Amino acid sequence: MRQRLTVGLAIVVALLLGSYVWYMNRVVSRLRQEAEREGRMYASVYRAIRDTAADQNAALFDLAEHIRNSGVPVVITDVRGNPTSSANTPYDGAPDDPKLRAFAAGLDLENEPVILPEFGVLHFGHTPLVKELRVVPIVQATTLALILLAAVYAFRTRANADRERVWAGMARESAHQLGTPLSSLTGWIELLRERGGDAMTDRALDHMEGDLERLERVAHRFERIGRPPHRESVDITLIIERVASYFRARVPSLAHSVLIDTHFTEGATTIEGDPVLLEWAFESLLKNAIDALAGRGGKVQISVQHTPEAVRVVVADDGPGVARELRRRIFDAGFTTKQSGWGLGLALTRRIVTEAHRGTIVLLPTDRGASFQITFPA
Repeated sequence: MRQRLTVGLAIVVALLLGSYVWYMNRVVSRLRQEAEREGRMYASVYRAIRDTAADQNAALFDLAEHIRNSGVPVVITDVRGNPTSSANTPYDGAPDDPKLRAFAAGLDLENEPVILPEFGVLHFGHTPLVKELRVVPIVQATTLALILLAAVYAFRTRANADRERVWAGMARESAHQLGTPLSSLTGWIELLRERGGDAMTDRALDHMEGDLERLERVAHRFERIGRPPHRESVDITLIIERVASYFRARVPSLAHSVLIDTHFTEGATTIEGDPVLLEWAFESLLKNAIDALAGRGGKVQISVQHTPEAVRVVVADDGPGVARELRRRIFDAGFTTKQSGWGLGLALTRRIVTEAHRGTIVLLPTDRGASFQITFPA
């Protein structure tokens, strides 16, 4: 997401700068045209002054034509304010149009009218070029603001990337440090099995081995932080069944019991993905559902459905659900409704599903409880 935003902002800045260059070239071209037009006007006036035998009216008509071609809007009114002539207005050819009087009043706001004794009043406005030049400061300010925004965003992105690299390094180092005590615990469990014991001890050792295996998987997850996800064929049902079996042995079974049920439809449920990250995502979702049932009991239903286009996984519970006003924020990192929560479980799950596996995760609308649907492309 951060990379797409950076690319999008760079494209917007590039388009704005390109448009600005094109616009300024157009303004320069218009300035050259006006300079040429004014030179021709001066030549006509100078020719009429020097040639006393020439028709002065022809020079004046020529000068008027140059002014008309300059694009300056002009309205001439009589002494009573009625338009008698106009040029470069939307109402040329219709001097009796009542809208032309209002247009002349608008021109007076741009320039002070010129009074022609015993003839009328000349109202004139700005050339099109002047109006276009008014846009230049706005374009410049917008371009500068976007460039500053891009610089700030790049600085913050760089700072966040450095921070993420530090955390990733710490996570991998922690996973490495966990390796020694985990190996030691494995040896102690094997020693206890060799000495033998009663059925209760054997059962406790089985659970200890299960917990130890899970710790090893968790340590392996931290080693993967900050590294590209692996790609291999993964059976979704096997991962979900393993996660569900682990939690079944550890959820309450007497008071406020929690039932974890799985339902798998027929068909291939194999996708290309990272088994370590997928297990992490399903574990976060299942733990979130179990936490929602704490102190009240209930049922968690995990279903896997195969379609020709995708593999769909739904994790649903019959707990209190998610308030309507909080539904848009549940996937935000740091957001949690638990007093001791970190707000990272659902954010991590979404990142694993969307970024590492090009899937989608949504909170489905339900009358009771919470239901999360994950869809992986087949």
